[in-house]
Amino acid sequence: MSRIGKKPINIPAGVTVDVATGNVVTVKGPKGTLSQDVNPDIAVAVEDNQVVLTRPTESKRHKSLHGLYRSLINNMVVGVSEGYKKELELVGVGYKAANQGQVLELSLGYSHSIFFALPEEIKVNAETPKGKNPLVTLEGIDKELIGQIAAKIKSLRKVEPYKGKGIRFVGEIVRRKAGKTAAKK
Repeated sequence: MSRIGKKPINIPAGVTVDVATGNVVTVKGPKGTLSQDVNPDIAVAVEDNQVVLTRPTESKRHKSLHGLYRSLINNMVVGVSEGYKKELELVGVGYKAANQGQVLELSLGYSHSIFFALPEEIKVNAETPKGKNPLVTLEGIDKELIGQIAAKIKSLRKVEPYKGKGIRFVGEIVRRKAGKTAAKK
């Protein structure tokens, strides 16, 4: 059995999980509602405050789908009850971040500012603490969407290995390279 797939998902207080026809799982909680289409081969059952997923056969395809949908449903349950948060740090001289509503304005050393429109489901906050690098905080209930947006923002200025300049996650470790050395005579 898939070690991830066979683990039941505990439903916290205040969260409801419904399985509709067509294997559509809807999770409602204090922070919002999320839904996910589940492959018809995977059976989803809600029993005594737990969600249990079962697969019909031991084929490689069914094993991979079993673990995948268990993780997706678990991420939905955690998202509607606690929410997700990603913090990005802008490292570099003159790098700035500001937001006006759902539009994030970034100055990343290019000749122009970058205006990045964010979807309504994500809350964004840009701040520059005194003496520290600017921080961009993304919050929401959809783990996949937050990860995708964070990756898109990171791709605007990738971290380079020599000086470590660029956009990185808070706490991310960047492998540095030694620069050129003078020739010895």
